Amino acid sequence: MGELYMKQTLASGVIPQITAVFGNCGGGLAIIPSLTDFTYMESENAKLFVNSPNTLDGNSTAKCDTASAKFQSEESGIVDFTGTQDEILASLRELVSFLPANNEEEAEYVECSDDLNRASNAIGSSYKDARLAFSDLADDYNFIEVKAAYAKDMVCGFIKLNGNTIGCVGNRSVVYDEEGKVSEELEDKLTAEGCVKAAEFINFCDAFSIPVLSLTNITGFKACKCSEKRIARASAKLTYAFANSTVAKVNVIAEKALGSAYVVMNSKAIGADVTFAFEGAKIGAIDSKSAAQIMYAGEGSDVIEEKAKEYDALQNSCTSAAKRGYVDYIINPADARKYIIGAFEMLYTKREDRPAKKHGII
Repeated sequence: MGELYMKQTLASGVIPQITAVFGNCGGGLAIIPSLTDFTYMESENAKLFVNSPNTLDGNSTAKCDTASAKFQSEESGIVDFTGTQDEILASLRELVSFLPANNEEEAEYVECSDDLNRASNAIGSSYKDARLAFSDLADDYNFIEVKAAYAKDMVCGFIKLNGNTIGCVGNRSVVYDEEGKVSEELEDKLTAEGCVKAAEFINFCDAFSIPVLSLTNITGFKACKCSEKRIARASAKLTYAFANSTVAKVNVIAEKALGSAYVVMNSKAIGADVTFAFEGAKIGAIDSKSAAQIMYAGEGSDVIEEKAKEYDALQNSCTSAAKRGYVDYIINPADARKYIIGAFEMLYTKREDRPAKKHGII
């Protein structure tokens, strides 16, 4: 088993590694899918575990099947895709078509039949669900999401833009169902699970020279005792992943980009090459009402509201951010597709040198 781990480690970042679990994958075998880049798991009969459910104190399979595809995709985040065997094989083929054969080759280019100047009409109303936004931007509306069931507040996956593979990372505060209705509402906050999920995905994209597109709509970090145990380290991993990657990076600010959480989400300060902001987006250090309450403590609600509006115009508007150099272009959401394609075309030959070192430690 150790020899297998060693081979996987040496191959990591050299070739994409994919595991498909159709039967029992227990004990030391469970480390193998965790060492690979993407993991598929059959939803009914496959089992993935280090310790079987019945050996856990106070637990049983009937109580909580920790070896099931549902648990490993929703709770542990190891599994990227679940489904029937036929669904897995079809999805696997589609994923492979988006990836390069190794780290010295580019992902396969496909001739784009979609209009490069096509209006992204849905993104203006669906940006709160990054999955729909990325689908609207993609060639032929095709978006492959990874780890869809885990940390739903962060969306990661692949699209083609003008025939080229692009890795996508975006915040999500609303989940829409297949009928376009709101099925779940989430906080517009960064979570520890979401940060780690995105960091791992960005590291994969960087290893295989896949450009990264981020969609930012965030107001802060999730605040609770459980989150506080991990959020600092997790957000550091996400910051490091964006800052350490040398691929072309484009950021789109949809509605709100506030505080340190915005800085973490591919801001220009940590290496975004091009930053777009939708018209009316708010970008700043703190929410305007909170800022007004701090600066004018003890004043009435009328004064607070008035000063909050002044603060918005002076400090939190996308125009003021653009004047300071934090935003390159302020765009209409419907024009997002053509602007993003243009940005990645401009960055196609990007090369970036970094200080010589063995490796980072975050």
